[in-house]
Amino acid sequence: MFERVKKILSEEEVKAITHLSDSCQQLKNQRDQTAKKIISGEDGRLMLIIGPCSADNQDAVCDYVSRLAEIERKVKDKIFIVPRIYTNKPRTRGEGYKGILHNPDPHKNVTDILAGILAIRDMHIRAISESGLSAADEMLYPDNYHYLDDLLTYVAIGARSSENQQHRLVASGVDVPVGIKNPMNGSMGVTLNSIYAAQIPNEFKYLDYQVKTDGNSYAHAILRGSVDVYGNNHQNYHYEDLIKFGEMYKKEGLKNPAVIIDTNHSNSGKNYIEQIRIAHEVINNMRYSKDIKTLVKGLLVESYIEDGNQKVTDSVYGKSVTDSCLGWEKTERLILDIADRL
Repeated sequence: MFERVKKILSEEEVKAITHLSDSCQQLKNQRDQTAKKIISGEDGRLMLIIGPCSADNQDAVCDYVSRLAEIERKVKDKIFIVPRIYTNKPRTRGEGYKGILHNPDPHKNVTDILAGILAIRDMHIRAISESGLSAADEMLYPDNYHYLDDLLTYVAIGARSSENQQHRLVASGVDVPVGIKNPMNGSMGVTLNSIYAAQIPNEFKYLDYQVKTDGNSYAHAILRGSVDVYGNNHQNYHYEDLIKFGEMYKKEGLKNPAVIIDTNHSNSGKNYIEQIRIAHEVINNMRYSKDIKTLVKGLLVESYIEDGNQKVTDSVYGKSVTDSCLGWEKTERLILDIADRL
């Protein structure tokens, strides 16, 4: 039996409390169009989705995003930067830090969903307002997407969610590019099925409504590696992996074939330093192969102000409370190096 704890505000009430200015909304809409053009191949720049594993602290996250904006000015002719502001965290065993939706203050073990929703909006709005960069977030809970649909330029669907019917259906109605990760077992067939389902029109129940969608032609793949039944990591960013997956993509006849390479997770074995090497290998393969250059539209990198990670109860400014991240010095060097080689 469910116990009712608190009434969540309506979408209109939430947005009335924390709303985006007209100028920022216009900027966000322009960035949305750029992201779509990169996925479709009309814009040849590399999309770099980069930021903390989990956005746990508004001051640190907005500080980090403002630093990205400074770098973006130097590399904007070659790289389109989308800050990774992931506010919901999937938990393999159902416990641990679940993001600010559940826990707006990670140093207090208090669940307040309404406060979490407002904190998420406030963080995204502040980031856009201070940096001019609209961000990416993970659609962990499809029912909550409507609280953020006016703020995001990119939406990700995680490996644990990519086979879920509701995630696929909701993705078909999202107005920005949606990156769908390969499932934990690494099945490329499942990945392509998920993209297909997101690209076609659908009709289904969403919240209290029966809705129709036109399909999202900008749904695409994120390759994050896989884990076998023994817990071993297997990479899928290598030259042969991308050539094979590109062939499978073509056979399916999907719109706008595109891949984003996740440089962390199973591709790196969660060794965050490996992200640098992986990024360079992918860029090398793009320089060598026209097919890979056409297919690969960007990179996903976990990065923050300080190297590594810490416990949720610790208080190091700008250090991840979940997976380890590249610190700012390494991040800045990586972005500039990538730009030099594109």
